[in-house]
This record gives sequence, structure tokens and C-alpha cells, in this order.
Amino acid sequence: MQDIAKTINDLHEGTWAATLGLVVQTASRDEVTATVDVARLHHQPHGIVHGGVYCSIIESLASIGAALDVMPHGKHAVGLDNHTSFIRATRTGTLHCRATPVTRGRRTQIWDVTVHNDARELAASGRVRLLVLDAGSQVAGEALTTQIDE
Repeated sequence: MQDIAKTINDLHEGTWAATLGLVVQTASRDEVTATVDVARLHHQPHGIVHGGVYCSIIESLASIGAALDVMPHGKHAVGLDNHTSFIRATRTGTLHCRATPVTRGRRTQIWDVTVHNDARELAASGRVRLLVLDAGSQVAGEALTTQIDE
């Protein structure tokens, strides 16, 4: 699993996930784990982690898990909606994140994601619904590809 995580982290170079500091620890079609070391860039003006950081983590992990499930079938997965709840404010430390599938249908998937602080207290949780697309499907006017496809 570490090889898959390394490949994903390499693919994130130069993307939002890398800017966010998301480091995938393990990745499979059944579970994705990652960490983010909290820095000032993650804060909103009150000095706590911005809600958008949690949303980004949750979207990213669910998307990775869904992609790992559908890519062997020549398909892609894209997010349809992201419902994130902010549970506990965090200022420092590391965010520990875990995504697991709720359902994996032929056309849609749903993933749950939790984000804990260093004390293992729940900081945020979310559910992402993803659409499974066939190879060659267009998104934003172009065929959907990943760097793996190129």
C-alpha cells in the first residue's frame, strides 16, 4: 500500500493537495488515510483551521478512494457533493484523516471521511457523493484524464 500512497503523493505535486500539505499514508479501494501538518496557511483570521481545509481534505480522500475503485475498470470518479461538518476547532498539530466507502454503485459512490486532531478528538467529518464516469467522458469541455493516463 505504501507504493500506491507514494504514487498518489507524487501525482499531487503542483496541485491543490500538495499546497494543502496532504500526505497520503495508505490508499486502497477500501480505505484511504492521510495527514496534514497544520500551519499558518491553514488558519482563518481567528487562528483556527479554516473550514475549507477540512472540505478539501474530505473531498480529496473520498476522490482518491473512489478512483482506486473504478480506475481498474477504465473509469473515473468525480465529486457531486460534499457535506462537511466542523466538530472541534484546531490550531496546531497534525490532522489525521481516514476515508471509507459507504456504498459503491455502478454509477455513484458515497464515502465517509473523518478528521481527528493529535488527541484523537474528532475535528471534522464529511460525506462525499461521487459520480462514476466512463472513459472519454468530458468534464469542463475536455475528456477526463489523470496523469496516470498520460
